[in-house]
Amino acid sequence: MDSMITAAARALAAGDPLGALKRIALRDDAPALALRGIAMAQLGDLVRAKALLKNAARAFGPKEAMARARCIVAEAEIALVSRDLGWPAKALASARATLEAHGDRMNAAHARNLEVRRLLLIGHLDEAERMLVELDPALLPPVSMAAYELVVAGIAVRRLQTKGARAALARAEEAARAANIPALMAEVESAALVLNTPAARLIRRGEEQPLLLEEVETLLASGELVVDACRNVVRDAGAVVSLATRPVLFALARALGEAWPADVPRNILLARAFRAKHADESHRARLRVEMGRLRAELRTLAEVKATKGGFALVPRRGHKVVVLAPPVEEQHAAVLAFLADGESWSSSALAIALGASPRTVQRALEQLAAAGKVQSLGLGRARRWMTPPVLGFPTILLLPGPLPNE
Repeated sequence: MDSMITAAARALAAGDPLGALKRIALRDDAPALALRGIAMAQLGDLVRAKALLKNAARAFGPKEAMARARCIVAEAEIALVSRDLGWPAKALASARATLEAHGDRMNAAHARNLEVRRLLLIGHLDEAERMLVELDPALLPPVSMAAYELVVAGIAVRRLQTKGARAALARAEEAARAANIPALMAEVESAALVLNTPAARLIRRGEEQPLLLEEVETLLASGELVVDACRNVVRDAGAVVSLATRPVLFALARALGEAWPADVPRNILLARAFRAKHADESHRARLRVEMGRLRAELRTLAEVKATKGGFALVPRRGHKVVVLAPPVEEQHAAVLAFLADGESWSSSALAIALGASPRTVQRALEQLAAAGKVQSLGLGRARRWMTPPVLGFPTILLLPGPLPNE
């Protein structure tokens, strides 16, 4: 490797892409193409960066498998940043294996870190944790160490382990300072805001109050019966009953939880669950059927009692009943929760992350765009959706991944 390539690589490692480009901007050999691609990625031109890295991978000869593998890892990182979740994950795993076979343990560790970050993004927390155990952070330079700790913090946040998240964020901040890259320090600072921003609302006996993530963790461990409108479940400290696929039952459970310890009149329940403005005998019959189903679902947690005026929720363990709701109630809130990170997403990437059909996500995006809540850039396959971050909008409790007891 010649002196100009070495100097450019050092500039990139220090977070100085312009300094790197000054040395190699006019060169088209394989190492220069690779470094130019990384520089363009640091400058935010991800399309150009991806093209340069593909050209570099092709330019390296058959005996330079390790160099090609490094290009694939860099391309995978660009795909992750640009939310191209359809990028072939197997290619990254193959590149990691090549790097490990050639003794490049540091870049192999970085590749594994990228795999874990992708799994975290789509909510595969168990798989991400298993892969994270196999990663030796001692091999990572400060830049990659900061990214590693951000992943550890992200998993802890998704699992509502705020103490572990704070510790990981502190280590990430220390690594970012050691790397001395302003953009990285800003990323860590932005990630830490999650712990200091209201993540939910507590509704108890008609009164509301905002809760930080740490307070949500305390609430879920308190033993109170929680009707969780962030995940559409009913839970206490020992059990969880999911009603995520039973929207009518959850609407009834939420109405009962918000009114506890009082009962809820039947006409209000009909309006909440069925949106019936003028109830007839068929609506009342259906309400009795749905209440029977709700009673069966919640039998281990609470009793649904019929009263003279309507229905009431009675916890079996004598606990209080509260409702946990997002700080902002929005249609298609899960889509907005992903877009609130400020990155541009394709509809196919959102479908992968949400576990929904592409057409369902496209319809949601079209409705949000009509309401002026999101905007699109580009056309066809290059179309991306984004929105400015919304202050106080839930970006954790609506994202995929199990919470305690799930």
